[in-house]
Amino acid sequence: MNIRVVHQGIDYTEECADEIKDILKEKKIYLINVMGSPGTGKTSLIIGLIEKLREKYKIAVIEGDIAGQVDAEKIDKLGIAVVQLNLGGACHIAPLSIKEILDYFDLDDIDIIFVENIGNLICPAEFDIGENLKIAVLSIPEGDDKVEKYPLLFAESDVLVLNKYDMMEYFDFNDEKVVEDTMSINKNPNIFRISTRTGREVESLVNFIDKKIKDN
Repeated sequence: MNIRVVHQGIDYTEECADEIKDILKEKKIYLINVMGSPGTGKTSLIIGLIEKLREKYKIAVIEGDIAGQVDAEKIDKLGIAVVQLNLGGACHIAPLSIKEILDYFDLDDIDIIFVENIGNLICPAEFDIGENLKIAVLSIPEGDDKVEKYPLLFAESDVLVLNKYDMMEYFDFNDEKVVEDTMSINKNPNIFRISTRTGREVESLVNFIDKKIKDN
């Protein structure tokens, strides 16, 4: 295991999302930005999607965290190219970090890049990192009030994953409230009720991503 670790500078303010999009378009790479709280299941979701999508696509991952490389190690064990991005005190991944990390991959041998953004419901939603698809992950244990409290993430995302759905029976989680709150700020939410533990609806999200890539 030899995971490359990159550190984001505090002065990484350059707006280069359009440059990233141009690079990805030229190389025919689809970038997926996965956002949500710490512990919401972003890594497990990405792993579940990789296991299905790798049959058809070549995949790489950028793991964003304050420190460490715990999640990157999980991805590395799958034999997937991964770069660990440590943000220090930053609350989001800067576009410049993505631009620089692209140089560490063989872009001619990649179809999809997953970016696991730092665990945060606020800052990541404010920044365009050149992604093709934004996925917001909300786990059942977090509660049904998060869309109301942190609307920007759910307004800006193309997909809402209600994760750990197998735990619905153990929590007072109002699914209808979350859907109503989301639709009040996002007119075209694509909502998936997923359990990576049981595999519930993972295939549906895989098919959705597959179609998005084909239509891109």
